Amino acid sequence: MNKFTAIIEKCSETGLYVGYVPGFPGAHSQGETLDELHRNLQEVIGMLLEEGEPLLESEFVGTHVVMVA
Repeated sequence: MNKFTAIIEKCSETGLYVGYVPGFPGAHSQGETLDELHRNLQEVIGMLLEEGEPLLESEFVGTHVVMVA
């Protein structure tokens, strides 16, 4: 079982949830709900893994809040 961290945003223009796995080319999708996005990401990542283990271009570290006065 592989485990990946996806970044999820909501597009203000379309209202769709958009997700991608940092550093994993092609590992991105969208959905009208978070559940749909999750299923779509599972499907696309599964298809990409059929081609072999990915060579990730970067590693997700985390988020950081920057406050500006």
